[in-house]
Amino acid sequence: MSLATVLESNRVVVTVGSGGVGKTTTAAALSVHAAMQGKRVLCLTIDPARRLANSLGLDEMTTSEQEVPARLFAENDLPLPAGGQLAAMMLDTKSTFDELVRTHASSPEARDRILTNRIYQYVAGSLAGTQEYMAMEKLHAVRKESNWDLIVLDTPPTSNALDFLTAPERLIDAIDSPAVRWFIQATEPGKGGFGMNLVGRASTVLIKGLAKFTGIEFLEEVAGFVTGINDLFGGFRQHATEVSNALRSPEVAFVVVTSPSPMAIREATYFSDKLAEAGMRRDAVVINAVHELLAEPSESDEALVRELAPHLPGLDAADTVERMLQALQDERLQAVADRIESDRLRNHIRNTKAGDGVAFVEVPAFEEDVHDLAALARVAAHLTTTAA
Repeated sequence: MSLATVLESNRVVVTVGSGGVGKTTTAAALSVHAAMQGKRVLCLTIDPARRLANSLGLDEMTTSEQEVPARLFAENDLPLPAGGQLAAMMLDTKSTFDELVRTHASSPEARDRILTNRIYQYVAGSLAGTQEYMAMEKLHAVRKESNWDLIVLDTPPTSNALDFLTAPERLIDAIDSPAVRWFIQATEPGKGGFGMNLVGRASTVLIKGLAKFTGIEFLEEVAGFVTGINDLFGGFRQHATEVSNALRSPEVAFVVVTSPSPMAIREATYFSDKLAEAGMRRDAVVINAVHELLAEPSESDEALVRELAPHLPGLDAADTVERMLQALQDERLQAVADRIESDRLRNHIRNTKAGDGVAFVEVPAFEEDVHDLAALARVAAHLTTTAA
């Protein structure tokens, strides 16, 4: 199986992995390739970097769908068949959370209380698991639309595979924690009004102590937040379960992205294992920035000096040759190290359940950064034409 087949046979492709391994570039390149095959493609990314936007021909990444102009494909001599379309958008954690609140709040009044709560406005973008979960939530919402033949999701970078895979459970656990339940009970409004009830019920030595340090207004904000979240908790829990189950759908493919560095390979190995344990497919592994094993020089050092001397006026040809040979040796050693690490990951996955069906793709280390649509297409060519 190749990545071209993965793109052709699935509606959703999710790139996963740690940060700094080319995951966002991989997602963008796969999106470009699919559009060039005539698909309507939406690339969802968490990376707001101007470099990525520029490579897609956009001024900046926004939180709304932006179509990559068809003329850019023509200007870069890239085919875009009839019906082919590429759009990109940046995931906005808070906006996605806001939409969840609007959907599951029990009333317009409850909705407004949560959305205007200052604690909510802070927590919506910083609570543990929020970014990972909202990436999944946005994917779940877009997946229901008929506008797109393929959706490519670039997941948030994480140093721990479980951050992404367990995001729904962790977010629910945070909202439904014993401390939150206790606080809801301790601050439940009574006949005397919220503020009076808060002070009056203080079991409340702890509540009184907190009020001295934080002020009653802050505790009211916190109480309003946890009470509001509790209001929508039932629907939210059910929805989180739906989102989690959607990732196990037959139409969702996972691509593990890594580099050949030992640490990245260890993380990719762990991530692959956790995907399998969670019942999610491992369709492909992409290893970026792999160094090619260059051939040894066919000429002697002396011959190289004689050959280069006329082209290096004013320089010590012998010293230059020595430096070049050392650079070549370093490159060869790096290539050997990359091969050892790549094979280690490949052998590990091949020996796991369903590991035989995982496609492995190696993308060479490029001399230049990916900076335009043509460069993304070159990356895509490596991604979709080589697999083992």
